[in-house]
Amino acid sequence: MKTREIARVVRAMATSDGAGVRLRRSLGQSDAARLDPFLMLDEFASDDPDDYIAGFPPHPHRGFETVTYMLAGHMLHEDHLGNRGDLRSGGVQWMTAAGGIIHSEMPQQESGRMHGFQLWINLPAREKMKPPSYRDISPEDIPEASFDGGRVKIIAGAWRGFTGAVHGISTEPLFLDLALDAGATLRHEIPPGHNAFLYLWDGEATVGEGETARTLAAGSAGLLGDGDLVQVVAGDEGGRFLLLAAKPLGEPVVQYGPFVMNTRKEIGQALEDYRAGTLAKEAEKGV
Repeated sequence: MKTREIARVVRAMATSDGAGVRLRRSLGQSDAARLDPFLMLDEFASDDPDDYIAGFPPHPHRGFETVTYMLAGHMLHEDHLGNRGDLRSGGVQWMTAAGGIIHSEMPQQESGRMHGFQLWINLPAREKMKPPSYRDISPEDIPEASFDGGRVKIIAGAWRGFTGAVHGISTEPLFLDLALDAGATLRHEIPPGHNAFLYLWDGEATVGEGETARTLAAGSAGLLGDGDLVQVVAGDEGGRFLLLAAKPLGEPVVQYGPFVMNTRKEIGQALEDYRAGTLAKEAEKGV
C-alpha cells in the first residue's frame, strides 16, 4: 500500500470574521489554498471574550456546506428556516446552505474558553440549488473509540467498523478528531483518489514515512498527496489533529464572500437574490 506524503503545508494565519471574531485560517486564506472539495478551515480559540463575544450576526450562504465543531464553549445557531441549535462543547452543527440560508451563530457566554472549528465543504453543481437543511449533532451522538496509543471521535465517514454521526453525503466526507499519545503511531486507510489533509492544533506530529516524512507544528494544515493510507507519529508531547478527506468534485469554483458557485453569472444571481430579499425563498423552491 502507498503511504500518503505531505504535498504542501498551509500555516494558519490570523484573521477575523463575522462581527470581529478572531480566528486562524488555514485552508481558504486564498483561492490557491483549497483542496477540492474543501474550501476553508478556521480555528477559533481564545479565553478572552473580546475575541469572540460579537459572534457571527445574520449572514447568507449559498452553494456549499458549513460544519462547525465545538471543543469548548457555547454557541447558538438560528436561521430563517426556524432552526435553533445550542452548539455546546463536543457538539457539531452540519448545515447544508445549498440554494440559500440566512443564519447567525452567537456566543452564549460572557467569559471562559471558546474553542472550535468551522469547515466549508463545496457542493456539486447539481446540488447547489437544492433546498437548505440543518442538523444539530449532540456530543453523545458522535461515536468515540480508543485504539493503541490514541482516541478518536468519528464525526463523518467510517473508522474501523464504526460509522460516523454524518453519512450519505455525495462527497463522502471523512471527519475525524484524533488524539495521539506521545510517540504513538496512527495508520488509517483513505480511499485512493479522495483528497485528504490533516490540521494539527496541539502538539507535534510527523506525517508519512521514511525520508519523505515531514513534521507538522501546531496551527498547520498538511495537504496530502494520493495514496492508500496516512501515517502519523506523535511528538514527545502527543498530538491533537483533525483528519479530513472527501471525493473531489473537479468543477469550477467561483467564490464571492459567502457564495460559492460554478460561474460568475450564478454569483451575480446570488447577489441579486440576496439584495432583493429573495435568496432564501429561491432556495426553498429548490430551483
